[in-house]
Amino acid sequence: MFAYSDVALKLIVGFIFMTLLINFTGKGNLAPTSAIDQVQNYVLGGIIGGVIYNSSITLIQFVIVLLVWSLLILVMRYLKIHIRAIGKFIDGGPITIVRNGKLLVHNCLKANLSAKEIDFKLRTAGVYDVTDVKRAIVEQNGGITILRQGEGSIRYPIIIDGQIDQDVLELMSHDEDWLLAQLKEQGVTNIRDVYMAKFENNVLKITRYDRD
Repeated sequence: MFAYSDVALKLIVGFIFMTLLINFTGKGNLAPTSAIDQVQNYVLGGIIGGVIYNSSITLIQFVIVLLVWSLLILVMRYLKIHIRAIGKFIDGGPITIVRNGKLLVHNCLKANLSAKEIDFKLRTAGVYDVTDVKRAIVEQNGGITILRQGEGSIRYPIIIDGQIDQDVLELMSHDEDWLLAQLKEQGVTNIRDVYMAKFENNVLKITRYDRD
């Protein structure tokens, strides 16, 4: 027998869990920056939507499923932040598809983008001639960042959450020794003390964990 009180109670519990999860994850689910953020939203919505009308699933079972999924999300986010290899595996990273007017086919395939999709992305960004592009990068959320010839450079964090982004160093044509020397000049001896570091206007700008 369909019970409105049971559905209402499950809706309230689901709403509370969603609110708590959004707050605990830093509201990252509200503005997804990667595919995994979208998956979290879809699965959580599917769990709540698929359970509230199923009277054979008790409230306790519903809560247990929500707890397991919430725990999985929190653990995954912790690992993404503190272990770069896991973060890169889960979220991926920016992939350069055009460099100095040349289309990098290998990287396009690496990003699982067909020629038709690449052409569409470039056209929607107002690019009709690849030779006009100094660098085009597919971001981890699927968007594309385009730098035209003569526009300067695209700036990405070299250090994120206390970890060096080797891809960005390679993009800048620098190595880890160069970065360590730059950090030493500013009195930083431990990379893990750095929340974020960017190289802008020929200066490495550092934000430490202990700075407001």
